[in-house]
Amino acid sequence: MSLNSTDFGLTTLQVNSGFSKILAEKFEAKIARFERVGMGLFGVANCFVTFGRVVGRSGLTERSITEMEAAFSDEFPLSDEVLVLSDLNVHGEFGQHRFVAGPPMIRFFASFPVYGQDGKLVACLRLLDYQPHIFDDEQRLLLADLAIMVERELALSAVCQNQLELMKQNRRLKRDTLVDPLLGTWNKPAIIRSLRLEMERCANSGKPMSLLFLLPDQIAELRVKHGMVLTDQILVRMVSRIRSCIRPFDALGRFDNDQFLIVLPGASRLVVMAVAERIRLSVMMHSEWIENAEVSLTVCVGLASTDVYPDADPEILISLAEKALLSAKRAGNNTVVQATPGQPDMMI
Repeated sequence: MSLNSTDFGLTTLQVNSGFSKILAEKFEAKIARFERVGMGLFGVANCFVTFGRVVGRSGLTERSITEMEAAFSDEFPLSDEVLVLSDLNVHGEFGQHRFVAGPPMIRFFASFPVYGQDGKLVACLRLLDYQPHIFDDEQRLLLADLAIMVERELALSAVCQNQLELMKQNRRLKRDTLVDPLLGTWNKPAIIRSLRLEMERCANSGKPMSLLFLLPDQIAELRVKHGMVLTDQILVRMVSRIRSCIRPFDALGRFDNDQFLIVLPGASRLVVMAVAERIRLSVMMHSEWIENAEVSLTVCVGLASTDVYPDADPEILISLAEKALLSAKRAGNNTVVQATPGQPDMMI
């Protein structure tokens, strides 16, 4: 199938530029921005937004200052408590800690809770430094403000993620309305849309375009004799062989019941004839075994090209290919006919 999602209005992200930037930026980068703000705002050595563990996040060795700070932060579980330890040396339980008594000699630690949209604790905002800090009411308020900003960013990220998932679901739903559920080809409205788009593109670029109308010869008889399920399985395999004979950007669609329309942009009448012959031989050379009996399969094909009918619109080109297919059927199974001015029923 040659259609892109954009051919049917299914853009990757139909959103404004601001929302696009939000989605494009990685979550880690958003969190890192708040950590930089925290360091600058409070004049501390480091700031972490932790969801439970920050060790290993920097990618540095465990002996690095950043990883030591992260290890110290990780020893404090997430908590709703606002904790400000102005000077760790005066707190007996912390003063003997290896990262306080020894390198890197952390002296100040603060932690503030961060909540999710449901009001539950999801993270903590942590500050660390190597000198004591006296936090007054104004600085505590600033820390609370920064935590609220993180909460809003988390909420916005969740909304953006939900919006992205909805967009993906909508694209899948829209695509499903354009695809034949059994064969995976385009359905009739989609293949006609493809034809119109490709005719316009080829006309604008001065290239020919061809249609291939195809009908399996034995399918109706097999459906009567062996039922829908078995016949559909045969049809699925036949469509797979047909698809292997065309280019990736050619469009294959189920037109009516067992009729198929193939749109070949850039293909002249000579090219489409070669493609039709390749399909005919491929189908003919792959017999099916049904109830221990070998059943030969063939197709009839009608062709129409814009280099033969330069003034034809999509509907006329379909009609010409359909008439060529009827001529092929009258000529007998396993036949290819190309529409030609003055000789529309001429067998090729």
